[in-house]
Amino acid sequence: MRKFLALFFAAVCVSAACAQSPLEGKRIAVFGDSYVRNHREPVENTWHYKFAKKHGMEYFNHGRNGNCVAMDRARFGEAMYKRYTELPDSLDCILLIAGHNDAALLDSVGIDNYRLRLSELCDGLIERYPQANILFFTCWNGAGFDHNKFRQVVDATIDVCGRYSIPVFDAARRGNIYAHSDAFRAVYFQNNGIKDHAHLNAKGHDRFLPVAEAFILPYLTY
Repeated sequence: MRKFLALFFAAVCVSAACAQSPLEGKRIAVFGDSYVRNHREPVENTWHYKFAKKHGMEYFNHGRNGNCVAMDRARFGEAMYKRYTELPDSLDCILLIAGHNDAALLDSVGIDNYRLRLSELCDGLIERYPQANILFFTCWNGAGFDHNKFRQVVDATIDVCGRYSIPVFDAARRGNIYAHSDAFRAVYFQNNGIKDHAHLNAKGHDRFLPVAEAFILPYLTY
């Protein structure tokens, strides 16, 4: 009997190990700024790369350092509301991670222009990928969030995407990432958080992965 139970549990473990994720073979593109490109560290360290590999998905990274949703930048290229056309033709899931640079440059971008260009981006993605699941992740929180330009961009993102029924993860308020804290950034951000309020290191990405995964998975039913 004991031998039978041992064999039974071994078979269950093997079966569980061999079970494929329902996302196996699906195509996911991550589109945005240096949160996506991962600034100066390898893309393989990012939570979205690890999420895709965990679930056996085909992964496309279209992050560009310094990129804005709403404004072209000579050094960092076309804005995302134009640049989305570079994405692959066939996708099952699109993760947008953006807004940090628009917030940092909001005096030049303008909040009304941000809303307009984000609307154009949403329109373009839905028309081009009518069957894809499109999800948006905002930028992190920061010092003085209640009164700063990052809150304006985060709240505008939630409002505009909501009009298109695009789910938004409010990483500023729900991300478990304390970008305003010097002590936190010293552990979880690149360059030990020195003059960096945006870019997670590998440990930071590992911290955020289960939070992001819990948000994403309910939308990815195939």
